[in-house]
Amino acid sequence: MLMRLDGYSMGINPLLSQRDVFLCGTHSFSLREKTYLMGILNVTTDSFSGDGLLKESDFSTAPEKALHWARQMVRSGADIIDIGGQSSRPGAAAVSQQEEMDRVIPAVRLLCQELTVPISIDTSRASVAEEALKQGVSLVNDIAGLTGDDRMASVIASYRASVVIMHMQGTPETMQKAPGYRDLIREIYEFFQSSIEKAKTAGIQDNRILLDPGIGFGKTVEHNLEILGSLERFTELGYPILIGTSRKSFIGKILDDRPVGDRLWGTAATVALAISKGANIVRVHDVGPMKDVIRVSDAILKERMNKHIG
Repeated sequence: MLMRLDGYSMGINPLLSQRDVFLCGTHSFSLREKTYLMGILNVTTDSFSGDGLLKESDFSTAPEKALHWARQMVRSGADIIDIGGQSSRPGAAAVSQQEEMDRVIPAVRLLCQELTVPISIDTSRASVAEEALKQGVSLVNDIAGLTGDDRMASVIASYRASVVIMHMQGTPETMQKAPGYRDLIREIYEFFQSSIEKAKTAGIQDNRILLDPGIGFGKTVEHNLEILGSLERFTELGYPILIGTSRKSFIGKILDDRPVGDRLWGTAATVALAISKGANIVRVHDVGPMKDVIRVSDAILKERMNKHIG
């Protein structure tokens, strides 16, 4: 359980005692030191947030554009860059495996050559993950949580890479049609238990596993709010938590149908709350502003912890 003061989560999970360092390639992230930031880089034509780097099917300039934006995010405070070539917005149809490869691999190759921060590949296809890992990627962000491709866990393990196990109900094309649960938190928790076992059986190290409850992936507004309000439940599994709320539609709906470009402050509120509930890494589009949210949130939590210990 999370340590609490006055009914609020401290954002520090005692169950991480055996896994308080998350390994990502040659990088070690001390989970007790601070909250880390993952910057989103979409090499797509149809990202829900409107930040896809591709125009129609012209991939020729994608690597240079990706490197430009990645460098900006690193300068603004990103600890990890997460690059994807398959839109996972609600209703998005899957692109072919070859097209996903053509979109991301040249950009991945350049980023791994030019940047010193870890690079993550956002894919559910083992073949795409494997090619990205060959280029130097350290982390596979799998929205299917190791359930979409039977080879995924073994591929990740064979490269001694790290994994984000995310929960999703359905597929991006179908997930928001009629999401429903009998017991939302319990079902996500049990999904994590099953996928963690799959990862460990394949040989993925404990300290290379991240959990993401999948805000917006087969969830209603109410489901998303319930997850954020109960985030500490997942920390009981003893693994670090990644949260991705950035610019998502539930924020827009809460704010009277606010468009994607005007969801910065709503996103900030969810990031601060997630940190207070135990999130260790937040995945965002707006790196600079969210870095400020992280620094202030961490300072408050550290101060409260010091007073509690003292």
